[in-house]
Amino acid sequence: MFKLLLIALGGSAGALARYGVSGGIQNWLDRAQSGWTFPWGTMVVNMSGCLVIGLLAPFLFERARPEYRDMILIGFLGAYTTWSSFGYETIRFLNDGQFKAAATYVLGTNLCCLVAVWIGYRLATRLLA
Repeated sequence: MFKLLLIALGGSAGALARYGVSGGIQNWLDRAQSGWTFPWGTMVVNMSGCLVIGLLAPFLFERARPEYRDMILIGFLGAYTTWSSFGYETIRFLNDGQFKAAATYVLGTNLCCLVAVWIGYRLATRLLA
């Protein structure tokens, strides 16, 4: 139960951090542009989440108690960005010499996620029509 509470607390903090960082960067950059802009806020969140998981994972897996590791990696970074987990898992494949698995994971994830968004969008627009 304590582990779930820590994950929930980490998730709450990660969601708030995502909102603040993404929105702050997007608002700052939108002032200089008109119309639709590139999603810089989301991109910065994803890149910074990947940097943070890369920096913390080796330490957390070797020295942190599992419940605190989960609070940070699953809770905080899971709510901040799942892209960090994707990046870390891909690097683990590469570090283990599993290049085919890494390529499959990268291409499959990107393609399948784009297709899933497209299907969801099409279904939603049909239901709303």
